[in-house]
Amino acid sequence: MAEQGSSEGLKPKVDTPDSSTQLLKNKYGLHKSSEVETAAKHTQIKTGEKVSQDPLARIQNYLDRLDNIVNPPTLEGQRDFDRKERNLQMLKNDLYDKYVIKPSEVPESYWETQKRIIRERGQGDDLRHVDWQELKKQNTEAIITDQKASLDKWVDYLSSPDVTYPTGFKYYALRSILDMNKFDKEKGIFTQRSKGTVQPFPDLNREALGYVANALEKKYQPQFNKQEELEKEQKRLAKEEKKLTPEEKAERKQDREQFDRLLQTENFSKLYGFTINKVTPASHENMKVTQGKWVKYDQGSDHMLLVKTLEGHATGWCTATSESMAKTQLDGGDFYVYYSLDQDRKPTVPRIAIRMEGNTIGEVRGIAPDQNLDSEVYQIAEDKLKEFPDGELYKKKVSDMKLLTEIESKTRLKQNLTQRELVFLYEMDDLIEGFGQNRDPRIKELLATRNPQEDMPAVFGCAESQIAHSLKEINKDTKAYVGALAPGIFDSVRKYNIEHAVYTSFPEEKICKEIFEIGGKSVKELEQELIKQGEIDVYPYVEDMLHSKDFTTLPNPERLETVILRVYDLGLPVEDLTTDRIYARAKELGLELVPAEAGIHYRLKYTDQPTHEVLFMGMKPIAGRTSDQADVFKLKCSSGHLHLEQAWAYPDSFWDPMRKLMFALRKSEPKKT
Repeated sequence: MAEQGSSEGLKPKVDTPDSSTQLLKNKYGLHKSSEVETAAKHTQIKTGEKVSQDPLARIQNYLDRLDNIVNPPTLEGQRDFDRKERNLQMLKNDLYDKYVIKPSEVPESYWETQKRIIRERGQGDDLRHVDWQELKKQNTEAIITDQKASLDKWVDYLSSPDVTYPTGFKYYALRSILDMNKFDKEKGIFTQRSKGTVQPFPDLNREALGYVANALEKKYQPQFNKQEELEKEQKRLAKEEKKLTPEEKAERKQDREQFDRLLQTENFSKLYGFTINKVTPASHENMKVTQGKWVKYDQGSDHMLLVKTLEGHATGWCTATSESMAKTQLDGGDFYVYYSLDQDRKPTVPRIAIRMEGNTIGEVRGIAPDQNLDSEVYQIAEDKLKEFPDGELYKKKVSDMKLLTEIESKTRLKQNLTQRELVFLYEMDDLIEGFGQNRDPRIKELLATRNPQEDMPAVFGCAESQIAHSLKEINKDTKAYVGALAPGIFDSVRKYNIEHAVYTSFPEEKICKEIFEIGGKSVKELEQELIKQGEIDVYPYVEDMLHSKDFTTLPNPERLETVILRVYDLGLPVEDLTTDRIYARAKELGLELVPAEAGIHYRLKYTDQPTHEVLFMGMKPIAGRTSDQADVFKLKCSSGHLHLEQAWAYPDSFWDPMRKLMFALRKSEPKKT
């Protein structure tokens, strides 16, 4: 795994290597690698001190360097951009380049499979009507996007400051999954990844990962082998086994022996696969039982009391498997768990977790896929959340999950969905919010059962003939537009007062329309409002932009009509995605640059921005801290925090096709008298 990013903040020497260094020495002989040697030379240059020749010390020096890259220290005068985000993106880009499949590497066997699928759908053996060039382009883009997204999940999780595994274990896990293909559940193994693999990288199962991490930590840390700890563990296992049948005891013993054998090999793929196969979710019958009780674990209390109640229940919570992470979480705040009754009518089955950060809710998690709440406990969660000052913030999530479950049930029974349910499922008015680490997987699964072309009239509440797909089809009866953008499109949308937003592709590519007020406030007043709002992190360069001679405000309030689109919606070739070409294309389509002050007004207005969304202002670039800079405003939400930042936008700056930009609708010309 190659190094990326900054080297500031390096530690001059290593005193106590963590337990994972021995693992990396045994597994990879990492102390002899070129990257470890390079890290040692870099440390010597930076500190003037040589790194010890001890293999573990040299590996630890390399791990410290990686840790400083992934979690860079804050540097005076360099807070104008998110260094962690930059370094992580550089790391991801390097991984994409080395491990994500290239278009030329997609094997011919994959395309033969696609032909077979088309035939099996009843489209016949004559495939001459299929646009293979377009099909290959779309499928290849989807394969690459899925591989990047699956890899991002691992990088984002392992780089999170809340994940307290040793850096060496994170290296070991990430390096391992790069060689792993899909999971064969029947055999309990991951197949080997090859150059032509079209599958995404393995799913991230946090609980299984925690089990592997904990087992390796105990193997390499002598303190875990103290007689007292062993006796406690043996007593716990003996107590559990009293409830088991002879067959279950034999099976459990066999599983332990097999896991111990795998542990000696230190093969992550096999350890992770075995754990995933054996850590099974709560039974269907137990999921139906909702009677139980809430238990509060006080901040700073013994974390092992919490960990022991979660072991073996396959909650998916990292708290269940990583003792160090459980301690970190309890040190940060109280922890509430709702346990439903087991077969013995005792509250032992964990169903809901509420983790506090001080006096506020840090997260709410369930045991459904991706840590969402299972459908049986929504009401229990809703009632409990009312007890917390910020519990009202979760009201929409509970409501969304209830409705999603109703839609899931109707879909399973092959019942028709109402217009309201379709509008909700297609997220026409708002995004569906859940409690999990990621979006509820049921959204994608349910949409996969729908035919968007057939649903469009119901969603838009109009006849099929009232949906235009090209500029020439738009008329006074048109209610929606789904098609490529063309010059004059926005003028026609305004002229015929089309009710619904424009889509380049339904339902994924919606061109959002936003109307808000600008003007009527001085620069000083805008600055005061940003401070007053309190929840907005304003970057230093933004302050410089506000005081630039190029930043002006309108003396009187004025209504501004805007659209938000992605760069690729403009229909430009990939090689033409520069600032100049993007702005020129927007003008061709009937759009204008927004005034610079629009970025400030919209930041103040847009307080419900989704986490991880980044929005750029399509504005005339202005100077920031230095006169030769060309900056535009960037609105971002990261981990629930709102940011107002700047981004370079030189004439030849290249833009990612996925970037979101805001432009103004061209003002209607006054009618001649």
